[in-house]
Amino acid sequence: MPERTQLRRYTLRQHLLRLAVWIVANLFYRFRIWDRDNIPASGGALLVCNHVSWLDGLLILLLVRRPVRIIAWSGNFQMRWLRAWATRWGLIFIQPKRRKEMLAALGEARDSLARGELVCIFPEGGITRTGQLQGFKPGAIWLLKGTDAPVIPVYLDELWGSIFSFSGGRFFWKRPKKWRYPISIHFGRPLRHPRHLHQIRNAVQELGAIAVMRRADRFVPVTRSFLRACKRRLFGSKIADTLGADLSGGMLLMRTLILRRLLRRHTIQPDEGHVGVLLPPGAAAVVVNASLALDRRVPVNLNYTVTSEIMNSCIRLAGIRTVLTSRKFMEKFEFELDANVVYLESFKDRPTIADKVVAALFTYAVPSRLLDRWFGLHHIRPDDLQTIIFTSGSTGEPKGVMLSQLNIASNVEAIEQVVHLHKQDVLLGILPFFHSFGYTVTLWTALSLDVKGAYHFSPLDARQIGQLARNHRVTVVLSTPTFLRGFLRRCAPEDFSSVDVVITGAEKLPPSLADAFEEKFGVRPLEGYGTTELSPLVSVNVPPSRAWSDIVVSAKEGSVGRPIPGVAAKTVHLDTGEELDAGESGMLLIKGPNVMLGYYQRPDLTEQVLKDGWYTTGDIAMIDSDGFIHITGRQSRFSKIGGEMVPHIEIEEKLAAILGGDEETPQVAVTAVPDPRKGERLVVLHTAIDFSPDDLRSKLAEMGLPNLYIPSADSFVQVEEIPVLGSGKLDLKQVQQLAREKLGVAD
Repeated sequence: MPERTQLRRYTLRQHLLRLAVWIVANLFYRFRIWDRDNIPASGGALLVCNHVSWLDGLLILLLVRRPVRIIAWSGNFQMRWLRAWATRWGLIFIQPKRRKEMLAALGEARDSLARGELVCIFPEGGITRTGQLQGFKPGAIWLLKGTDAPVIPVYLDELWGSIFSFSGGRFFWKRPKKWRYPISIHFGRPLRHPRHLHQIRNAVQELGAIAVMRRADRFVPVTRSFLRACKRRLFGSKIADTLGADLSGGMLLMRTLILRRLLRRHTIQPDEGHVGVLLPPGAAAVVVNASLALDRRVPVNLNYTVTSEIMNSCIRLAGIRTVLTSRKFMEKFEFELDANVVYLESFKDRPTIADKVVAALFTYAVPSRLLDRWFGLHHIRPDDLQTIIFTSGSTGEPKGVMLSQLNIASNVEAIEQVVHLHKQDVLLGILPFFHSFGYTVTLWTALSLDVKGAYHFSPLDARQIGQLARNHRVTVVLSTPTFLRGFLRRCAPEDFSSVDVVITGAEKLPPSLADAFEEKFGVRPLEGYGTTELSPLVSVNVPPSRAWSDIVVSAKEGSVGRPIPGVAAKTVHLDTGEELDAGESGMLLIKGPNVMLGYYQRPDLTEQVLKDGWYTTGDIAMIDSDGFIHITGRQSRFSKIGGEMVPHIEIEEKLAAILGGDEETPQVAVTAVPDPRKGERLVVLHTAIDFSPDDLRSKLAEMGLPNLYIPSADSFVQVEEIPVLGSGKLDLKQVQQLAREKLGVAD
């Protein structure tokens, strides 16, 4: 009874102690508090909070105006004086491994809610080891039974990296990053009668996405980070490629600065905002992209696997007047571009002594902070456009995905945090920069962090890639399952002896491939997930070598991992849009700082996929109780083959044009079935026609379709009729099922 009286109001002694702790805390931290008024002024409420550091409970006590009863693990309060202090402040001690004590503690907490008191629980059950939100224990939902108390989601932001978090792989023993370390605490809107625990977790996770976007103006653009990263590796190797380049941070920055001056003087007009880049991964492409970024231009890396017609469509849409490329590279293609083509070889003899002196001075003598001012990088805003990456739309027409400075910077920050990159890491760069995976992860992650990038111009040259990995001691491989198969066939085990992280994306990773890769190279590939519209990374499994702790689950086979910090994911019913519980499959929606600005000059298409900050991925997924995402299907009519998005509708339209006939009666339908080698296999269902499969394939090639878009001869299947719905539209589910039956592919 005396304890109950203490909890309803602070005593004078507690007020004074709280004030003293507040003053001391403000000497070391700078607090930002958001929406504290969401906590009711009276009556019971359950505060549900993420768990990032040892400070979390103390912060709740300090920053909530009302007394709060915090549920805490009793093992942290073994010392008598500490336990006495905690008891005075109303902490409820819990021992999860002792069922009787645990039930007693939860019962006490529920009684407190019924009495109208505030209770706080950290339902992850432990401090996060990656910054990602972990799975929630069921105690949070159990506490609400029999009460009318609302749930107040709480998100503690910016604590990752403090000495009390697990960043760096340890608690406490690390140097603070800055004096008066910034901490923000966000209180969400009350949840009344939540249907399930997953709804509460989703609310906390969404609040985390909102928290990151609220501090967007404090994100450091990757161009500014690039300057600092080069100066940290002034004389150490920063990037290398298979053409013989091996540049220190100083040499990379010098070349970037010289090229920037040459482009401004000889090539790019002051009003040219968007500049095309047509280069494969390598030192030249890195320098070109970095030069344009430092000049605050928007580099648009063009897809060199498409036809001239498609590329020119992208050039016209983006308003590109200049395309930077290499004469040697262009000799391999027959592109006729509607733009001014500038070859890098033409700059070979153009740098003056002044160019070299100024670049050397800026590189070796001028501090990064002054360079920020000189290049105007301090004027960059979070929503400024950083790049446009083209991706095929549902009709096969290219769509320009606008990625902002915040999109790229937040993705890089999350990659560093979750994968725990360090200065000894070497990233293998084989993914083209016209893919968001290549642009964000293998280009700007390598440039803006204290790591090294090793590049090769084609992901299909497995032997050369293996030699590159061996020569430069590559540690992190980012690839697709298709390319891993090439490594298996053509690389020696010693080529990847230094590798301890292999992350795949773009297509499903078969367990048999993961087994074979692990057996040969000693490291098991894991999956991540993303899309161009999401900058691209959404989620990733953390490899055991980077998990730092086995206390929490960091990876699950068959999943694409947990969302990266600051990104929220949920599934909704395909018809009603209702938020689903854990384990239920539905449309996957994503919210966070990684969500694109929109499609360039296509607000109509943007509105179709962006609603209330949530991006509709088009993928069907299930999120389990631990927060891991499992992709279970794909709604949009694409296939991912060898990492490329192949639109079914474009192929159908070309075939329909060849066949002619009555448009009201479909003669052909394109679908896909699983393929153990490429991930998916295109299948064409057709009624009786006068063309052989070889004839159709030849005509598709003549019409300009890439080889990847042309189904194999044995993938043309004759059927009696094409399944359609009552509306006359294709019955896509039946089309795919029919293709599976005809080809003998199991469900």
